[in-house]
Amino acid sequence: MTGKVLIVDDVSTNRIVLKVKLTAAGYQTVMAADGASCLAVARSERPDLILLDFGLPDMAAVDVLRDLRASPLTWRIPLVVFSAQPDTEHRLAALRAGADDFLMKPIDDQTLLARLRNLMRAQIEASETEFAGLAEGPMPYEGPGLVAVVSGSADKAMKLKREMKAVSRDRFVHVPSDAVYDESLRPDVYLIEANLSGPGSGLRLMSELLSRPASRHATCMILYDEVPPFAAAMAYDLGAHDLADGSLSSAELALRLSRLMRRKREADAARAKVQDGLRLAIRDPLTGLHNRRYAMAQLQALARAAELHDQPFAVMLLDLDRFKSVNDRFGHAAGDAVLIEVARRLSDSLRAQDLLARIGGEEFLVALPDSGLEDVKAVAARLCDVVKDDQIALPDGQRIRITASIGVTVAAPGEAGPAPDTLQQVIDRADVALMAAKNAGRNQVTVGRSAA
Repeated sequence: MTGKVLIVDDVSTNRIVLKVKLTAAGYQTVMAADGASCLAVARSERPDLILLDFGLPDMAAVDVLRDLRASPLTWRIPLVVFSAQPDTEHRLAALRAGADDFLMKPIDDQTLLARLRNLMRAQIEASETEFAGLAEGPMPYEGPGLVAVVSGSADKAMKLKREMKAVSRDRFVHVPSDAVYDESLRPDVYLIEANLSGPGSGLRLMSELLSRPASRHATCMILYDEVPPFAAAMAYDLGAHDLADGSLSSAELALRLSRLMRRKREADAARAKVQDGLRLAIRDPLTGLHNRRYAMAQLQALARAAELHDQPFAVMLLDLDRFKSVNDRFGHAAGDAVLIEVARRLSDSLRAQDLLARIGGEEFLVALPDSGLEDVKAVAARLCDVVKDDQIALPDGQRIRITASIGVTVAAPGEAGPAPDTLQQVIDRADVALMAAKNAGRNQVTVGRSAA
């Protein structure tokens, strides 16, 4: 099954007809005959989408919508309202209460199924950017937003802008089709004329927008004068987030746009959280350097590249001397300040292609691709100097000088392939050299025995 749909209609024949159509399309269905049972089934079954008839026998559909949007169990479920009565106020009330769409009966089968696929796809994308157990409620809509009106006619775009000014606080700008790929634009919604330069040209432009890295998360509404047969289904399947036609009132268009903006901002915020989480997973939160997990993976990749190109690479382990005494004498805040400053000095002294990571309390790993013994000895001596040459300011205003001991080794071409055990031997050799530097009096560089 491709998803579970809750059908809510007080007419049993209508429920059965929809059930047959959706089952044939691969959906699992559950049914409810009134508002109260809709709320109960939605909370127990957690459907992927709800089809809700506007005329319910026991509750106003608007109240059902508000209850569904208010519950932490159901607030994110896509909601499609349908009705046989073309009442503008009903449409506006449903959209204000949280409906994702309002469709008129009889509903074209292809359009209905395409809309369901469209909304469920958006729901899946949203759920994939959540951390398990950390989903938040809906964000309040913060405006005004920016709507890019992509039209072949500046006059038509200006007319739309004037009409929307009375009902919307959002900003509307006309964007010719030849300027739509400008990466500095970044609107909340693209409102694209369906037939820019010919039938279907707006859909082709939208598909191009959604395929480009800078705009692949764009939100798009397609604007028709009148929606031709089967055009809605095609637009939804190509990625349109909503459709509008000439019969839509300015008030309803404003509501639909504001809902798209809210969803766009929620999706952007969710993706930003995922990126932050990924960054934290590979970064040391104190110094901002990469952590041990990232360093080991990158070291394996470096070893594979060295083996492929028959080149050596160097590894060094750097440890701050008598760091424990800094924490004991000045406190952990002082120790943190020292680590942050040392990390900065090391970063400034290495090439962009070099690997630098904090792999322990006061221990750092450095890896230098395509570097021999003389190269790594010179770099290690420079790092020793940059650590000790200038005093480090502590939070209380005092200044201290600190030194570092470094153990280095070089993996000759073909010596350390990508296998973890052979790579670990190289790291162990650097570690033995580091201990030798410590035992020899600290503040110096020692070379691993087999590389000497």
